[in-house]
Amino acid sequence: MHELIFKIAPKALWREAEAEGVFRGAPVDEKDGFIHFSTAEQVAETARKHFAGQEELLLIAVRTAPLGERLRWEPSRGGALFPHLYAPMPLSALAWVEELPLNEDGTHRMPAGLGRAARA
Repeated sequence: MHELIFKIAPKALWREAEAEGVFRGAPVDEKDGFIHFSTAEQVAETARKHFAGQEELLLIAVRTAPLGERLRWEPSRGGALFPHLYAPMPLSALAWVEELPLNEDGTHRMPAGLGRAARA
């Protein structure tokens, strides 16, 4: 389906994960019982809907293969399937991390080639 999925996270939260060696998710993830991810096609809308105007964010690309059966594709907004991880994310699944800067209008600037990168 998708080789990469994406998580938007505050820099401070990600630095904690790096120190611990595992990403347990944000408070909303802990509350819901799984880590919310987006596909390359969904991540800009996720940023707009849940992170509008927020600074100091990172876009985290995660390889799906190492997540195995703990990764489930479940319907959300308008029936679209979103990736949800029902376990802490091992940092060994990490593909890359990039800054997610704000544009002048308060939206986030997604990395160039995001769609291509998700299939690589």
